[in-house]
Amino acid sequence: MPTPPSADVLAALREFVARLDELDPEAPLVGELTLGLAGATERLPLRAPVARALTEALRGYHDPRDRGRCAHCAGPLDDDFVCRSCGIVNGLFGRTVAAFATPAEGEEEARGIAGVDRPDGTLND
Repeated sequence: MPTPPSADVLAALREFVARLDELDPEAPLVGELTLGLAGATERLPLRAPVARALTEALRGYHDPRDRGRCAHCAGPLDDDFVCRSCGIVNGLFGRTVAAFATPAEGEEEARGIAGVDRPDGTLND
């Protein structure tokens, strides 16, 4: 039977605290870390080195699903760099698409891509 995620979280934190406390057992105690998950509660001593390490680890974590923020509205981007809030395509690709989709000054229609309607599929290059 697999270990429930809550037990993994508690075990990981317990091991993390023990590993760092072993390096500096005389470090000043700054508080207590109390975690409650799935009915289990764990109280761990929070010494200064552990507090620093936890802060650094949490602030430095980057979720691989995070594609950044929209340059237009600061909404989250999806895997294709399309803003989930306003729908604008971001980045170099988005600027390129916008340049082709928006008519240039003095033009009535967008430029598009020349040769896209050619039967052989080439762009005439």
